[in-house]
Amino acid sequence: MVLDKHHEEFTVTIGGSDLTPPRVEVDHLRFLHQAHVLQGRRLCVYLDPSREWDPIHGFGGFLDRLVDWLADAASGRFDAQTALYHAVGGVLHAANGAPTVVVRDAVESDRRARHGWLVARTPHRFDLLLNRPSGSNHGDHVPVVILDADLPFGAGINLGTLLLTVDNPYHGYPAPDGTLPRQQTSFSLSGVVLTVLGASAIRKADGTPQRLLIAVPHPTGGPPHLLAANIPAAGADLIRALVKANRKKEPMTSIDPMRVDPAIPVEWWPVSDERDEVTIRRDSGRPVAAYADKTVHIWGCGGLGSWIAEYVVRAGAKKVVLCDHGTVSGGLLVRQNFVEADVGNTKVEGLAQRLRAISDKVDVVVREAMIPTTEDVAETDLIIDATVSVAISRILDSFAALDQRPALAQVAVDVRTGTLGIMTVSMPPLRVGPLTIDRKAGAKLISQGTHEAFHRLWKTAASGDEIIPTRGCSAPTFHGSAADLAGVAASLTSILGAHLGAGTALSGTHLISLPHGEAGPLRAFVLAEAPDGPPADLITD
Repeated sequence: MVLDKHHEEFTVTIGGSDLTPPRVEVDHLRFLHQAHVLQGRRLCVYLDPSREWDPIHGFGGFLDRLVDWLADAASGRFDAQTALYHAVGGVLHAANGAPTVVVRDAVESDRRARHGWLVARTPHRFDLLLNRPSGSNHGDHVPVVILDADLPFGAGINLGTLLLTVDNPYHGYPAPDGTLPRQQTSFSLSGVVLTVLGASAIRKADGTPQRLLIAVPHPTGGPPHLLAANIPAAGADLIRALVKANRKKEPMTSIDPMRVDPAIPVEWWPVSDERDEVTIRRDSGRPVAAYADKTVHIWGCGGLGSWIAEYVVRAGAKKVVLCDHGTVSGGLLVRQNFVEADVGNTKVEGLAQRLRAISDKVDVVVREAMIPTTEDVAETDLIIDATVSVAISRILDSFAALDQRPALAQVAVDVRTGTLGIMTVSMPPLRVGPLTIDRKAGAKLISQGTHEAFHRLWKTAASGDEIIPTRGCSAPTFHGSAADLAGVAASLTSILGAHLGAGTALSGTHLISLPHGEAGPLRAFVLAEAPDGPPADLITD
């Protein structure tokens, strides 16, 4: 950053309360295009006010912050590529209460304009599709226009300002070199914008709004910044009228810019930009990244399985196969991942609806049975068994003997508190299954007398440990709340993710205790014994 003077003057505006930091502006445009400078004049001194602004430090703390900001700017320590809304002058183009446009497809910049469609997902969400949607919902056609340069002062709030700005981003302001750019005459982007707006609007009924997507080049390169504009029905009708009037003279769709009412309002909608090239997953680098793009089976959709299924889907699993032959009853809502509307539905169908609502990308397959078909297992990366069934454990042990088989994991909690978790993992090429590994681990711990609180996981439940949830023919079950079960499920999901992500063939039994449990916060791992080798060691955290 180069300053023209030996001193710098700032205008500081103090907020109405201590909740917001002071606002800092300059009266020149020498800082234009610097990272964290809004519309060329306002300095974004606090990049994250909620964490960086502390009113207890007073005005002196604010001045220290300003000096530090100037030092970072002058030394080039700000990254313009990651500066928020840098391509549009730091302006958040979003009207209050407007629906959000979700964008996931890459917007190619090899054409000046292209077709798009906005598909209404909910009253507060539209999805942008760049290929014509199929089926009954054809979507609302929206033209996509790619600009030549960034918009350092934003895009305006009416059609007149927008048209002037796309032709000359410095409209009304001096250009960086101090001169006003020459206005284009023979060819202009405003003409392209009007043409595509008119061509799209004329195909729609009077009284309907017209939308526009603008791709704004980023000053530092890379994917463009996206703006979504909505022209309300009254303004769209004026555009349609101009197209109809011109068609009496020539068949081509065109609009005379001089006849456009510049006051036609433009409402800017929030854009949830989820393109791979601009978005980093918030769980990037965490253990659950091991589930991304994987096919995972969840056998048993109860206290642990229903929560684990959600965590795996949120982690980016490609396909999830749910197996359970049970039905949701009201009592299960206390601790399982279901809602009132699921009562009476099968567990797999109720859970599948929830998982599909979490992610558009996951393929959820339901099997109203204890185990899936043979075809389901053919291309599976991981099976998580939460059934606590000895018979199913035998099946998994038989899987472990196969030459080609997935990773196998079994999970459970103690019956008295629901705060002790156990997970046994069998990784290929080991030909020993979870049941065998689990029983050897239990025998080892009990014989050594270590971690006594976990011994109950392998012993018959004592009187009073289990609960009879309702009178009649009600099978005894374990104690535990949604908070207990979700906590154990979350911990085991992360531990399993770390186990899988380690890239080793390590097998064994993980033991955990929640912080509020009788055993206190604890984690241990018992290595699986080799079929013909010496006993494995116990590892405790």
